[in-house]
Amino acid sequence: MPQFDFLIIGSGVAGLTFSIKVAERFPEAKVAIVTKDKESESNTRYAQGGIAVVLDELKDSFEQHIEDTLKAGDGLCNEEVVNLVVKEGPDRLDELINWGTSFDEKSKGKFDLGLEGGHTFHRILHHKDITGKEIESKLLQHVHNLSNIKILSHHFAIDLITQHHLQNAQKISNDAIQCYGAYVLDKKTGKIEPYLSKVTLLATGGAGQVYKNTTNPSIATGDGIAMAYRAKAYVEGIEFVQFHPTALYRPGHSGSSFLISEAVRGFGAHLKNEKGQRFMQNEKWGELASRDIVSRAIDKEMKRSGAECVFLDCRHLDMKAFQKHFPNIYKKCKEIGIHPAKEMIPVVPSAHYFCGGVKTNTNGMTTVKNLYACGECAHTGLHGANRLASNSLLEAVVFAHRCFLHASEHFNAVDIPYGVPEWEEEGTSQPDELILITHNWRELQVLMSDYVGIVRSDERLNRALRRLEVMHEENEQLYKRTRISPQLSELRNLISVAYLIVQHSLKRKENAGAFFKQ
Repeated sequence: MPQFDFLIIGSGVAGLTFSIKVAERFPEAKVAIVTKDKESESNTRYAQGGIAVVLDELKDSFEQHIEDTLKAGDGLCNEEVVNLVVKEGPDRLDELINWGTSFDEKSKGKFDLGLEGGHTFHRILHHKDITGKEIESKLLQHVHNLSNIKILSHHFAIDLITQHHLQNAQKISNDAIQCYGAYVLDKKTGKIEPYLSKVTLLATGGAGQVYKNTTNPSIATGDGIAMAYRAKAYVEGIEFVQFHPTALYRPGHSGSSFLISEAVRGFGAHLKNEKGQRFMQNEKWGELASRDIVSRAIDKEMKRSGAECVFLDCRHLDMKAFQKHFPNIYKKCKEIGIHPAKEMIPVVPSAHYFCGGVKTNTNGMTTVKNLYACGECAHTGLHGANRLASNSLLEAVVFAHRCFLHASEHFNAVDIPYGVPEWEEEGTSQPDELILITHNWRELQVLMSDYVGIVRSDERLNRALRRLEVMHEENEQLYKRTRISPQLSELRNLISVAYLIVQHSLKRKENAGAFFKQ
């Protein structure tokens, strides 16, 4: 059985940052990164806007960034976490720059700081409109220079290994559960093996694919959240799903939606209806209100008018400057026949970010021993009911560092037990009809989009819950009798995440942030 000191599941900014730090601190340690697609495919890669960090305390301040974050979180943030993330941000930014990350500058040594919804000051560092891709590429270059890191691309984590898998396992209380790695599927060979590890870090990103329209890539299927839930880890805040107000609307298009960054509104674009009328003026911040407010306003406008989208008007902007700041957005619009200088860009809200996830403490520890979580799959308490724009990359690098500090002190004391069994496939067979998986996947996305979207009701939630219980039973039967495939496991994970969203939504009685129930 493969055995490691550190097993990282996921290759976004959270997982890569943690892996670099432990590999450099412990050159003799064995570090493995498991990622189910190519190494560069993650939610990080699609982060356009940037990373929010206070740099100029003469104009900005930690206190103001903290206040903005707390306000966006609508009273449900963990104030201790908000303080430490904001104040540790500059040091983590320096590390990214030292690792080669490039951020746009106004002049030599002076960053071109952007403004986004919910921020009172310009504090967003960015690399054009591909900030996430820039950070990830530089982190991967650094990872490749470290000989004790093994990257396992096209490897899919099926389930976490805990005492429940051990031979003659006894019943244990939830607070005594320990993690010893994960069962991992090699997608090329089809073989599933136990990958044992002293420390396991979940850095698997979000679960946007639970919805029909999402800005997330196809890999965002909630694997880490679902695996942790099955391992009896606590999950919190999962009802707070942030919908990005402005994803590019394309009639008849299926799959991931192209994101029109919030920074475009920060640059001066206006939201308008099909009649060319602005509809955000009544809000204090107008188009730069927090994402939950803008998304609900768009949803209300679309329901009022019966339109399938609203529009982002950039025609009054300096188009040369627009192209410089947003080259990929401009290119994408031109590719589908929209010229931003002459035509408004059609947009719709799209599932974007999970503010909840696997519960962690300030060291990134979950309620399962030896198991850490970081990035979008984690619930640290930073975001509360709604994430402030560009705080996600900040949270990922700060908590990757905190996970590293804690894990470094404790991993050598972990003893991996004997008796971890091989994966059992006896009695299973190849599925006869893949339509059973693809149909349920489509049905799940429609169900969640129609019943568990931006605005919810107990009636719709209860209807969704009844259907999810049937889908869960159908999928579990299929799971037990067929050979494991990534598609079957992803569907299983999405059903689990959907069930958690609905259950938590039914329990929540008060509206806050991204959660709104009629």
